[in-house]
Amino acid sequence: MTLTDLLIKAAALPKRTIAVAAAEDEEVMSAVAQGIEKELAHFILFGNQTAIANLMKKEGVPAEKVSVVHADHPAAAAELAVKAVAQKEAEVLMKGNVATAVILKAVLNKEFGLRTGRVLSHTAVFEIPGYERLITITDAAMNIEPDLQQKVQIIQNAVEVAVSIGITTPKVAPLAAVEVVNPSMQATLDAAALSQMNARGQIQHCIVDGPLALDNAISPAAAKHKGIDGRVAGQADILLVPNIETGNALYKSLIYFAQAKVGAVISGAKAPIVLTSRADTAESKLFSLALAICSTEK
Repeated sequence: MTLTDLLIKAAALPKRTIAVAAAEDEEVMSAVAQGIEKELAHFILFGNQTAIANLMKKEGVPAEKVSVVHADHPAAAAELAVKAVAQKEAEVLMKGNVATAVILKAVLNKEFGLRTGRVLSHTAVFEIPGYERLITITDAAMNIEPDLQQKVQIIQNAVEVAVSIGITTPKVAPLAAVEVVNPSMQATLDAAALSQMNARGQIQHCIVDGPLALDNAISPAAAKHKGIDGRVAGQADILLVPNIETGNALYKSLIYFAQAKVGAVISGAKAPIVLTSRADTAESKLFSLALAICSTEK
């Protein structure tokens, strides 16, 4: 499967509605235009009505294809968009030209937000030139230094996303610098514990095995050369990074060095959240929309 296949899969699902917070952003509006063209979803655009109308005209978004709700400032747009999702007027929340902290404040609001009690985590699905399949990385953007229990929930969030795009029993590799347990390296201790929890049914619908270094997680040849056996070695679908620095560096390395394509979603809330960076392209935002739409399928 490619990310283009993901667009096709999302378009074939019953039409979802996307609530876009502070939609007055050129790349976001371009993604909305492409989403409408590909019949991915319906859109409710929250934000400055005049700025949104100007961008719609520039990007060729048909006025009859979207709903526009005026908000005086980005924080108000974020609140309105979150409320629309909470009230079942939309199935997906998308970040526009608003700070991440502002939209997450609305998401986590105790009165009208999208809390579930689960950890919110970032799941990114990459299409890498020359690599045979999609690869998922988590968590490169939300959790700074997750502990063992947080890693359990991060895995479960990523597994749900992977299953939603057709990977029935994802193979999860908890990454570390080495493949053996070293008491001085917390990532290896957590990886071993996660593997044992999976073996005992405490982490379900996937196969977890680690610790594994990156090469041995994704390359059968590297795993064979080092004599590493197991059902995940060389075949990982999901790479669980030990901390945000590792995830951030790996994420950006794939984009800038390998020219990888990516779609990403925040999981663990009542609905999927498209929380792309302002530096992300319209194409990346479109792939993220498709991933979020697929993630609404339970």
